[in-house]
Amino acid sequence: FYANIFILKISNLPFRLLKLKEMFVSKFGSVPKFYVRAPGRVNLIGEHIDYCGYAVLPMAIEQDILIAVEPVKTQVVHLANTNPSYQDFSISANNIDINKTKPLWHNYFLCGLKGIQEHFGLNNPTGMNCLLDGTIPPSSGLSSSSALVCCAGLVTLRANGKTLSKVELAEICTKSERYIGTEGGGMDQSISFLAEEGTAKLIEFSPLRATDVRLPSGAAFVIANSCVEMNKAATSHYNIRVVECRLATKLLSKSKGLDWKKMLKLQDVQVRLGVSLEEMLTIVEEVFHPEPYSTEEICKCLGISLEELRTEILSQNTQDVSTFKLYQRAKHVYSEAARVLEFKKICDEAPANAIQLLGELMNQSHISCKEMYECSCPELDRLVDICLQFGAIGSRLTGAGWGGCTVSMVPTDKLNNFLKNVEKAYYQPTVQKLALENNSLFGTKPGRGALVFVEA
Repeated sequence: FYANIFILKISNLPFRLLKLKEMFVSKFGSVPKFYVRAPGRVNLIGEHIDYCGYAVLPMAIEQDILIAVEPVKTQVVHLANTNPSYQDFSISANNIDINKTKPLWHNYFLCGLKGIQEHFGLNNPTGMNCLLDGTIPPSSGLSSSSALVCCAGLVTLRANGKTLSKVELAEICTKSERYIGTEGGGMDQSISFLAEEGTAKLIEFSPLRATDVRLPSGAAFVIANSCVEMNKAATSHYNIRVVECRLATKLLSKSKGLDWKKMLKLQDVQVRLGVSLEEMLTIVEEVFHPEPYSTEEICKCLGISLEELRTEILSQNTQDVSTFKLYQRAKHVYSEAARVLEFKKICDEAPANAIQLLGELMNQSHISCKEMYECSCPELDRLVDICLQFGAIGSRLTGAGWGGCTVSMVPTDKLNNFLKNVEKAYYQPTVQKLALENNSLFGTKPGRGALVFVEA
């Protein structure tokens, strides 16, 4: 399972690949040599804790990024998109420059490309013609950007005749997405490569591993897009949260006499102290005050200068932030990490009231995201309320937040009514949302991970 990516030989291309092939021929005047697919994902529970070292529980969705590829003799990479609103782009494969100030679509491709090139130290990388088609709604919290990074990494690997295991690919793509300035934790890339059809996954880090989680049969998972776009790389909200968790780690460590300079993640503190998540929540209550911490107070607590704080702990786009909420962020992380483990336990034991129990955990997760992590928005909160009103047992934001999607667990016998009512209540009242509605409300099953398709 952790071995190399599946390569499927197919003699009859399915309709979407056939259409992509025709568009490729029309664009480049030649035929693609292979196709690569990487799925988006929905995180069922475990928001904003992967970069703190904690396990998460996502599943791959059927929506994906698909790229038709032809390696070429020149060392130029030509990128085109089936969506006319994304412009063509060309670059020398030997000179990859990623512009962090503008997270344009092609920069995500370049992240995957650069990650593989650097891993292998490729001096003469292969040029490529690539045509991309995507069905993941962009900036929706369903990981379209990470799916593109993963797809590009796999494209580059295949075009240059190299092989890696799925775990190695996931780790390289996690690191390489940081070229665009997002300090992510690795969940999105891991599920994109390690997903299997029919099962969600508990994804653990350091070392990276994935365990099957069988979801209850009497419930469907429904994704609803708030139609508020949020691009992680374009705003500092996300990286501020990463830094707040890092600062919370340092202050907790210092308060417990640990070597705080070596402690990077909130999980490190728990591991070093050898206590439970519940005990960590008690320690958070003892150590932190709920009021925001100023940079001066943080420097005083750690015994460092403002200059040291900025150069050694803060990230590039958080240099000017003057206050940080440490109590709220740490409380969310430790309680959310406990919810993930409880969610898996319920799925494994499958009690008669499993759906109720899982729904309650999803609802608690949303409240914590909204109140403690402050990564929701009014539209997401309204959508969660509507979903619960029309029969969802549990509903929560999924992905980074500040826009994007909710995921709801709905009893299968209520699914049709649920879809009709949510569409009427959330999408129909405004023209803008109604226009996006086709791509915005859908049930999904756990899908399979990244693949390479070759025509037989």
